[in-house]
Amino acid sequence: MMISGNGSRKKVGKLHNCNVLATDLKGQPEIHGLFNKLKTYVKPSSGEWCVPDPNVALRHPPEKHCRLQALKASLNAVKNQLSDKNVQVWHQHTNSTNRAGKVMAAVRSVANAEICTQAWCKFYEILGTFDLPPLEALHNGELNTVHLCEAPGAFITALNHYLKTSESKRYCDWSWAANTLNPYHEANGGGTTIADDRLIANTLPWWYFGSENTGDIMTQKYLLELQTFVANMRRVDVVTADGSFDCQENPDEQEALVASLHYCEVTAALLLLNPGGSFVLKMFTLYEHSSVCLLYLLTCCFGSVSVFKPATSKSGNSEVYVVCLRYEGKEAVRPLLSKLIRNYGPHLADREALFPASAIPETFQRQHEEVCLYFHTLQVETITENLQLFEGMSVEQRQRLDHIRDRTAEEYLQRFQVSFLPRSQWVSRNTVTPACCVVAVGRPLNQKNQSGSFNERRELNSLSWKGRIQKGCHATCIQTHCAEAAGTACMLEGPLSGCEVSSWYVIVGPALPSIRNSPFCEGGLLNHLNEALMDADLDWTRVSPCGSCRAASAASILSGVSALCNLTGDCVGEQKERQCLVFGDRSAWSPCGADLGNLALRFSAAPSFPQRGSTALHDGDPCYQRQVLGCLVFSLQALGSGDALLLPVFSALTRVTAAVVLCLHVCFHSVTFRCPPPSGVVGALLVCVGFCPEAAAGILPFLTELLDCMAGLEGEKDAHETPSPPPRDRQVLQFVPMEEILNRGLTEFLRTLNTEIIQQKLHLLMQA
Repeated sequence: MMISGNGSRKKVGKLHNCNVLATDLKGQPEIHGLFNKLKTYVKPSSGEWCVPDPNVALRHPPEKHCRLQALKASLNAVKNQLSDKNVQVWHQHTNSTNRAGKVMAAVRSVANAEICTQAWCKFYEILGTFDLPPLEALHNGELNTVHLCEAPGAFITALNHYLKTSESKRYCDWSWAANTLNPYHEANGGGTTIADDRLIANTLPWWYFGSENTGDIMTQKYLLELQTFVANMRRVDVVTADGSFDCQENPDEQEALVASLHYCEVTAALLLLNPGGSFVLKMFTLYEHSSVCLLYLLTCCFGSVSVFKPATSKSGNSEVYVVCLRYEGKEAVRPLLSKLIRNYGPHLADREALFPASAIPETFQRQHEEVCLYFHTLQVETITENLQLFEGMSVEQRQRLDHIRDRTAEEYLQRFQVSFLPRSQWVSRNTVTPACCVVAVGRPLNQKNQSGSFNERRELNSLSWKGRIQKGCHATCIQTHCAEAAGTACMLEGPLSGCEVSSWYVIVGPALPSIRNSPFCEGGLLNHLNEALMDADLDWTRVSPCGSCRAASAASILSGVSALCNLTGDCVGEQKERQCLVFGDRSAWSPCGADLGNLALRFSAAPSFPQRGSTALHDGDPCYQRQVLGCLVFSLQALGSGDALLLPVFSALTRVTAAVVLCLHVCFHSVTFRCPPPSGVVGALLVCVGFCPEAAAGILPFLTELLDCMAGLEGEKDAHETPSPPPRDRQVLQFVPMEEILNRGLTEFLRTLNTEIIQQKLHLLMQA
């Protein structure tokens, strides 16, 4: 029986090996095809593909290309079959069927790659497929690259990995600069701004956000400033553009929605690149007249233009990369480029067509249709297969898929010679903590927190703001009543040392129209609050306290301050009367019925909370910010060693108010908060104990000058006068480097503080 059993196992083993071999032979063409989804435009020898006369540019209405529009309708009909699919379940399914789904894990295990994301794998594949860094630059030993719409920075880290692990390129002197929407600018919306700042926080000097501090590449002023910023590069050899918008609520029109962004990215590349340079542009479907014009322009300006879909780009989406090699230089396109710059902006592709159809040769249009049909077929085949497999997958299908996925990962590593890179050679190697570890605590790395099906999300968007909250993930927290101890467990222990005040600088920019984004708050909560505050029937200034919430009493707060002051005094061997400076109405604090011991209260006027007209600014109102800073400066001048401070704040969503909290962290032994403050129903009370005059002396001169700067911007002669409505033109946006604000636990404190404040505001507004 044992002999018989062994014989059976041998037969089974041979059968298995035969099946694997057969699968390998059948799967090899499929794997080969994954890495060769590529179409290159072939210029006719007649030379008829040339830049059209600038006089015909931007003068004619866009035209529809019938055959391309038929492809668009066909694709959308297939995609519409996904409208009732739960997005999370569907993504899980398509991830399991994605032939290249195991590549990223394989790269992570082998390469020690910095910010190893899907974007990293895609760009590394592009680098391994095309001669992207021009050979002339590599031979000269100097490479200069500019990366547009680059956050979080995976193209940069992939290029670094490629250069450092390639023998022939290892000694290349590489310089880079990057652009993205500033993730720290409060007016940049969440749908267009990437919050993942792992690389940005470590390499801020290499990221250019422009004089307005937004990083918005779709403004003419920024484009010209960017050109000046990279002027120190001897030449620009490579430009990449990986921009997009969140179009998931209108996926059928993704191409039209991002058209102006693509025009701006192309204009920037043509302006920045030197002759012989390369350009990589992320696009999607190419059916609209705007895309036809853009691709034609690129074929006229570059020696080679290819449309490429990396194997690591999910086959079911519309994403493609246009890879352009051997730029012919600005001279060939200068008159048209000047016109594009004059008309540059967020609506560049909305008004008129770049070229009339009559200016685009028929030979190009035929090739372009072939390109579109090729990628249309690939995408439709993938979606159709995924729909079929979604209904059920046999064991054989699953085994074959798993085998192909394993082989694809192996092929990727081998084809592109992926090898290990020590952390010491990462882009962020010179920082205290590497990019993979420095993300602000609790900040999301991916903002696509969608759930439910497309139809369900569309129905959710039709509800009122209250309805969306009740059906959302924050409902339980918002409906929970406030506890008396809220904030006590969150503390900044100081005084904070190591702040280099000499490196602090002031950033002034256009006045904030609203607060749509904050690195110190969860984006979904802030969106809910902004939606609620837009309700014309609500006036938050008249909201009543909730009878079931247990706010901290003045007596308990002062009792805790007194105990902490005594504790601080014991630590330094002193027992003397301490002063507690309270910004607020005396009637809310005294008499409080508490035994204050050696604690003497001193009162001063609190900052005036922004009124209803500026509610969407939260603590971004420049008048309010100046008052808070004025309270801080007054405190640092008035307090003595070991004293305490109670400062109410409306919120701490902006870089300015976050820096005020940092200053308190520098000057006090402990900073905590209570929410809501005893003197009001909104905001929080910062409780600061154990004042350190020596630390305050180091930052006070800077803060005094800053206060004068703020007063000057508001047209106020005296920073301590009663504020009048400021002219809404420019304001201070930042005065402490983000590198300092994002470190040492401050971000976690601010996120907890703002979460409590926003949840309490929404709690009250829901009941109003």
